[in-house]
Amino acid sequence: MGSEKTLPNLLAERASKKEHEVALRQKHLGIWNEITWGDYLKKVERLSLSLAKKLNFKSGEKLAIIGENRPQWLYSQMATQSLGGISVGIYQESLPEQLIYYLNDCQARLVVVEDQEQVDKLLEIEQEIPLVEHIIFYNKQGMRHYKHPKLIDFEELLENGASLAEDNPRFFQNQLAQGLGDDHAMIAYSAATTGKARGVLLTHENLQDAAKNLLRVDQMEEKDDYFSFLPLSWIHEQVVSVVIPLSTGMVVNFPEKAHTVIGDLREIGPQTLLAPPRVYQKIMSDFTIRMEGASWFKKKVYQTFKKYGDKMAHAKLNKQTLSFGEKLMYQLGDFLIFSAIRDHVGLSRIKRAYIAGAALQTEAFYFFHSIGVNVKQTYGGTELAGIAFVQLDDDINVESSGVPLPGTDVRIGEDGVIYVRNSSISTQYLHEEDRQTMIDGWTTLGDCGRLGTDGHLYMLDRQEDIIKDQNEKLIYPRIVENKLKTSPYIQEAVCFGKDMPYITAILNIDLNSVGRWADKNRIVYTEYSDLARDPQVIEFIEQQVAGLMDQLPSYARVKKFSILHKQFTADDGELTRTLKVRRKFIEDKYQMLISGMYSETEKVTMTNFEKESIGEISLQVIQLNMKQGVA
Repeated sequence: MGSEKTLPNLLAERASKKEHEVALRQKHLGIWNEITWGDYLKKVERLSLSLAKKLNFKSGEKLAIIGENRPQWLYSQMATQSLGGISVGIYQESLPEQLIYYLNDCQARLVVVEDQEQVDKLLEIEQEIPLVEHIIFYNKQGMRHYKHPKLIDFEELLENGASLAEDNPRFFQNQLAQGLGDDHAMIAYSAATTGKARGVLLTHENLQDAAKNLLRVDQMEEKDDYFSFLPLSWIHEQVVSVVIPLSTGMVVNFPEKAHTVIGDLREIGPQTLLAPPRVYQKIMSDFTIRMEGASWFKKKVYQTFKKYGDKMAHAKLNKQTLSFGEKLMYQLGDFLIFSAIRDHVGLSRIKRAYIAGAALQTEAFYFFHSIGVNVKQTYGGTELAGIAFVQLDDDINVESSGVPLPGTDVRIGEDGVIYVRNSSISTQYLHEEDRQTMIDGWTTLGDCGRLGTDGHLYMLDRQEDIIKDQNEKLIYPRIVENKLKTSPYIQEAVCFGKDMPYITAILNIDLNSVGRWADKNRIVYTEYSDLARDPQVIEFIEQQVAGLMDQLPSYARVKKFSILHKQFTADDGELTRTLKVRRKFIEDKYQMLISGMYSETEKVTMTNFEKESIGEISLQVIQLNMKQGVA
């Protein structure tokens, strides 16, 4: 059952009981500044007064927030919700044309932004966002000479709110008393892997139920630390860094800057972490590079105990047991080396490290468990209010997406589509035309999968991406792509082949690992593009792909591939802001290259790279020969 309370109600309750306990930490100029629950509530109260009395913000209105993870984001969201309003998180890296879509789509009248960069983007598109009346900024750097009538200083609103509180001592409490659990709390936009992003309306009950379901599996305690660096626009991050702390008292820590995340993570050493696969792969890659540069003695010690770490990981992930001697050697290795590795990467106190957004490579899974880091795969989505499936601590399967959270039902349709039902599912979209059909509370995100006899959910692919070959056999591109990405030298892979005679792929190489390989082989390069087009690198990646394709059925193997001259990015539209591949966009953008892989050509010359200032570029089409086993 959902709660009758709103999120601001929970904040007020926790602040009254734990006024002087730390709620948030924000790193600024190298110093971790602490914010208590009492301070948190006071800022929300003052801001809500200013929004209501000065800017005439009313119940049901939308307020958009654009910026990095900061306390001001939480103040803005809670103040909005305390007035009966709806907060709308927008990714801070959004391009101007994306901001036009989001702001017009949600019809926000007020926008809270972080800094000069976001202000400049909004002023640039001012004529295209006519509904926006006020732009509230909370980082003053570079803003001194800005005199635009729509601009408002966040601190001035807080000061104004402090004055208003003297004349309206009961205003905030009266507003909280009017809020109900089934009121809309926020609009969260879907990842937009296909088509445009859709706004999903989530209630306070939806969000609290999602948090309660996860807490029934993984207990998070008061004063535990959580490191919040994923965009707060993402529903997964909202549940873990905003909702769960309200009920548990977990402390939320915000990094100083996007580029300081890894260093700040080391300083905090959180008990809980949520990150996409790329973050875990970067941590593993950085450690590997560091070990390669270590002294002979350190390498020897690590290699001596690594085999026992690998045995422990294999035993845990395959439900096997170790001998007494192996356990003893692992414990010694943990004391001497593994604990130091965890401390170095900021995971010395970790209880759980959630993987969200995509599947983590098997190699990385085994690496983290070998050093004692409890990484766990999850599955969820915007309509599900975040995580709906998670692996249990004593039941981790590297191939699965976990088991349903308590209160969550799952079934597989005749077409293989996954249907989910629980109390946190949203039944409302911002626009009627986006509404999905729900039957008896069941909904789907469009993914196909299967349920194992062990109760785990095994993902296959999105329904629209599944390929049927000429012999009516089903090919799941995601499975082929994940197989390719098990190579530490391949960062991203996107496969194609619908209505075609064979499977092809566009690859991104991993700059760090391929760079190390190139250095060892004395290959000179200056940037990613040089490596991606180097003949020796191409030959090396061809060997990697050929070996991996031998592990797949002949009908599902990639026959031709090309290494793209650039990495996929969200700014160029190939990835979502949560780093998911936008397959249809890539297929349209690189149609010339894909068509070339279905011809006899060995090179494709592509043109029209306006954003990249490239007139034309030639990319090699690599065909795996028959002796390598490709049908």
